[in-house]
Amino acid sequence: METYLLLKLCPQLMTSETFQPFGQVIFACPDDQPYGDRDAQLQLQNGIPRLYIMRRHNRGLKFNHITRHQRCTQCLGALEGKEWFMAVAAPSEAAAPEWEDIIAFRIPGNCFIKLHEGTWHAGPYFEQPAIDFYSLELSDTNLVDHHTCNLLETYGVDFEILPSSIGGSVW
Repeated sequence: METYLLLKLCPQLMTSETFQPFGQVIFACPDDQPYGDRDAQLQLQNGIPRLYIMRRHNRGLKFNHITRHQRCTQCLGALEGKEWFMAVAAPSEAAAPEWEDIIAFRIPGNCFIKLHEGTWHAGPYFEQPAIDFYSLELSDTNLVDHHTCNLLETYGVDFEILPSSIGGSVW
């Protein structure tokens, strides 16, 4: 029987500053405000943009795979104002993120996130039975730009997000 380490992540509170290495957090602003750096800075020039609603069913808060998209940014947001979680690691040229660099965020339902190109991400995760999310990416992102690292095979680690905790990791 193989052994592995279960790492527990306490999600950080989502702010523009804490999420900056991974992407942007986009909150509501007045309709008459001109385009600026508070708007999602999108990279969608490498294909046909795809905006769709995906229904995700609760699959627990444990994960051992993490993915990145290197050809585009990706935006995700929950419909109906529901809270959710995302684990991330900063973009890198390596075939896998360092497992110690993976952190989780608690994302409130009043915003959406834009992931930088190459940001490693696992999720969305949540506690409700199901949540509808909107996603903006390229039409072929999940076919040709979906680089996944199996963290269990690579490092012997599994992760679990602890929804009632805040801030950091418990090894």
